[in-house]
Amino acid sequence: MLLTVFAFVLALGLLITVHEYGHYRVAVACGVKVLRFSVGFGKPLLRWHPKGSSTEFVLCALPLGGYVRMLDEREAPVEASERHLAFNTQPLKSRAAIVVAGPVANLLLAIVLYSVVNWVGVEEPKATLAGPTVGSLAEAAGIKGGEWVVRASTGDSEASDMGSFEDLRWRVTQAALSGDDMTLWLASSEGGVGRAVALPLSSLNIREANLELYQRIGIMAPWTAPVLGDVIEGGAAQAAGLLAGDVVESVDGQPVADGQALRSKIRAGVSDAGEALTQQWALRRDGQRLSIAVTPKPEHQDGAWMGRIGAYVGAPPAMVTVRHGLIDGLVNGTVRTWEVSWLTLKMMGRMVIGQASLKNLSGPLTIADYAGKSASLGFTPYLIFLALISVSLGVLNLLPLPVLDGGHLMYYLWEGVTGRSVSAVWMERLQRGGVGILLAMMSVALFNDVARLTG
Repeated sequence: MLLTVFAFVLALGLLITVHEYGHYRVAVACGVKVLRFSVGFGKPLLRWHPKGSSTEFVLCALPLGGYVRMLDEREAPVEASERHLAFNTQPLKSRAAIVVAGPVANLLLAIVLYSVVNWVGVEEPKATLAGPTVGSLAEAAGIKGGEWVVRASTGDSEASDMGSFEDLRWRVTQAALSGDDMTLWLASSEGGVGRAVALPLSSLNIREANLELYQRIGIMAPWTAPVLGDVIEGGAAQAAGLLAGDVVESVDGQPVADGQALRSKIRAGVSDAGEALTQQWALRRDGQRLSIAVTPKPEHQDGAWMGRIGAYVGAPPAMVTVRHGLIDGLVNGTVRTWEVSWLTLKMMGRMVIGQASLKNLSGPLTIADYAGKSASLGFTPYLIFLALISVSLGVLNLLPLPVLDGGHLMYYLWEGVTGRSVSAVWMERLQRGGVGILLAMMSVALFNDVARLTG
């Protein structure tokens, strides 16, 4: 819990500071007097005034936002001698640059974070496919499990190398949410590029990235051996006499190809009414073949019954180190930032027209939960989390909602086209409407948070 709180506060503090610093730095460069640079809201915890600067820097108690207060005739009277330093007296291009600088700073931070991950390197599962789920696109394409995906292409784009399973999963998610078909190139027996398989992802007509999506595609996890790990005391595995290191060959006479297939058979070891079903397992232990009766324990989850045995199932997957050089790392970081930004925009657009579920919206509780989980996994997973949230913050603030930076850019576009600024009456109306829309989005996101964490 303490790690989650610390990781969440650190993430918010960093992303908000970078965002507001973007506004501040460009404002100063444009000759605007900045009165206050605040990270957080509410009671000030720390404040300082650097020598020779007109700006007061403040750290407040609630780290849920921030602001840069500039000299502005619309907020308070400005002395004639300082009128040229006021924000509202600046040329249109300067005001637009100051406003857009915050979101751009977040996107630049994401590029840096993704690049650092590329330079440092990260251990990820090899892009070897587990056995596909029954009735999935992967099964229909002839995938059996154990195939190594070396390249992939989406739509009419050129094929790109797959560095890891996470890279493959990201490409599949992108293609599925965009409604594009995908082609996977599998390794040949000699290790080179062999046969190609097509995944008609456009036929899915999906609305959100969830477990059901990956089940329908059939690409759930990297391949793992059907081996049992640690056995929990008091669980069904211990009751059946199973031990860590047991290699499962079949369940009820049906061969088990990998760890994912074994997990699926365990989950199916319960009736629709929640009654436990005894299974006959054939396994190898210390070179000997054994037949053991196993009765998974029924558990109700997500509105359905499934079996559990109280043991870790599947050996750790084969891992690869994904690392890039200085230039390649920066290029890949920029490309990933663009891909995440574009996917975020497309998903928001699809939610607006009803083609994507509002369940894709996440709020502070989910962000805090992911912050803690990513931090517990290590340095690079936390950096990837920070980059993702930084992109989301940058894109969100560019939306044309009056209370966001994108809304102000919308006003400036009107001013640039018509030659006059938006009237005070319309400004007030638009601000109220923007607040209403933003509150509605926050309410939906918070509801989704509670549903995810309590479901």
